[in-house]
Amino acid sequence: MQFIDLAAQTRLLSQTHLALRSLRADVEQVRAGDISKPVRELAPIAVGAQELATRCTQQLEVLSTSQYAAMKDGHWNLAKLAEASAQVSHAGALCARAIHARTETLLYEDADETPEASRTVLAEAAAKMGFASQVYVGLAQQLSRRTLSAAAQQEDQQLIKHALAELGTPSASATAVPAVVDIPPLPAMRGAAPRTR
Repeated sequence: MQFIDLAAQTRLLSQTHLALRSLRADVEQVRAGDISKPVRELAPIAVGAQELATRCTQQLEVLSTSQYAAMKDGHWNLAKLAEASAQVSHAGALCARAIHARTETLLYEDADETPEASRTVLAEAAAKMGFASQVYVGLAQQLSRRTLSAAAQQEDQQLIKHALAELGTPSASATAVPAVVDIPPLPAMRGAAPRTR
């Protein structure tokens, strides 16, 4: 079990929530238009979502091998993070699918020439981003409350000591200095390319 800086993890959870809100706003902006330049409008969003999904999975891995997993509701929270991470990845794939839905008229004679198919796919992507965003902000608030509460900290220390005992690790490790964990920063969120006429 590695000991990590939970305050830093709380900040990362909050930053992910904000990044998802920004991506979702970009999706909604593109969805409201005619999506006349699908690659230019949607590719940056799809790439941003996939980069964020990778970052989410990295944080999930770090948390799952740390004291966070042993804390109260740790495994339940990790399961929620895993679901949210998958939703972010799926949203990125849906944005790529929305590009194809708009460009398939170039490939197939019977393809829908309207942006409706892309709009439907983008609505699903936005919903997944919204779901994941709520998970991240909820877990950030919960972790913040637990790290600020003396009673919760005491309860978590007991759970961590118990987990260490099960692993055969000396309980003195429960007070070890947090490890510095290298998680790449969030990708710069590029908004959708401005529409030009």
